[in-house]
Amino acid sequence: MPDTIYNVLFICTGNSARSILAEGLLNEMGGGRFRAWSAGSHPKGTVHPMALAVLAEHGIPTDGFRSKGWEVFAQADAPRMDFVFTVCDQAAGEVCPVWPGQPMTAHWGMPDPAAVQGDAQAQHRAFLDTFVTLQRRLRLMLSLPLASLDALAIKQEIKDIGTR
Repeated sequence: MPDTIYNVLFICTGNSARSILAEGLLNEMGGGRFRAWSAGSHPKGTVHPMALAVLAEHGIPTDGFRSKGWEVFAQADAPRMDFVFTVCDQAAGEVCPVWPGQPMTAHWGMPDPAAVQGDAQAQHRAFLDTFVTLQRRLRLMLSLPLASLDALAIKQEIKDIGTR
């Protein structure tokens, strides 16, 4: 199964910051083994400019990102997802959508950097912190020997990664 390409969907509330960062990171870090998308339960309709700026600062292409609803990926002609991660922050009272079907799912919650108040420096730091957390979690996921783990082990591993 080394030629397997895994489809991954990152879902948050607004699909303007966290899920966009995760999509960009995994498409860059995945080495062709992963194809990532993002969506929101209540999409803002626009991508936060600071999310694009932080991706660009790290050499990650920023073309083609758009804020969209998760129902786009629930349609019959949508790619079949292998993994679905919610990155919304339940502690902040955000509603995290439940994904139907059979993909491996995990909650990797984190605060919304777009909600940070303050000057541009404070906002940038919030986006950078989110970027670094997602990068760390994705490195852990990418290091998993997916082809040699059973479904239960994968499920537990990806769930645990969300606490780190």
